[in-house]
Amino acid sequence: MIAHIAFYKLKPEVGPEALEGMVRTTRSLLLKISEILSVRSGRNTDEESEWPFFFSLEVASMAKLEMMKDDALYMKFLETVIRPNTTGEFAFNFETDPSQDLRYS
Repeated sequence: MIAHIAFYKLKPEVGPEALEGMVRTTRSLLLKISEILSVRSGRNTDEESEWPFFFSLEVASMAKLEMMKDDALYMKFLETVIRPNTTGEFAFNFETDPSQDLRYS
C-alpha cells in the first residue's frame, strides 16, 4: 500500500472560503478515480504555516499511483484545484506495508 501525501503553499489571494472549496473538491474529485482507495484533505491548524493545505491518498502500489496520475479526473483536479490556487508543493510517497519489498510496490 502506498500513501501519497502532498502539502501546498497557497497564492495570496486564496482566502478561507476558497480553501474550504479546495478541501471539498479534492475529496469529491479524487474519490472518483478507481485506483484511489482513500482520500483525506484539509487545512493546517497552524494559521502561520507556509503549508496551509494538504491532501493524502492511498493506492495499492506505485504502479497504481502512476496510473492515477494519468487519469482524466486527476488532470482536472490539477487544473481546477491545484494550479490556480497554489505556489508550491512538498510531496512524499510512503510504503505502508512493512513486509512489502519497495522494489515490487
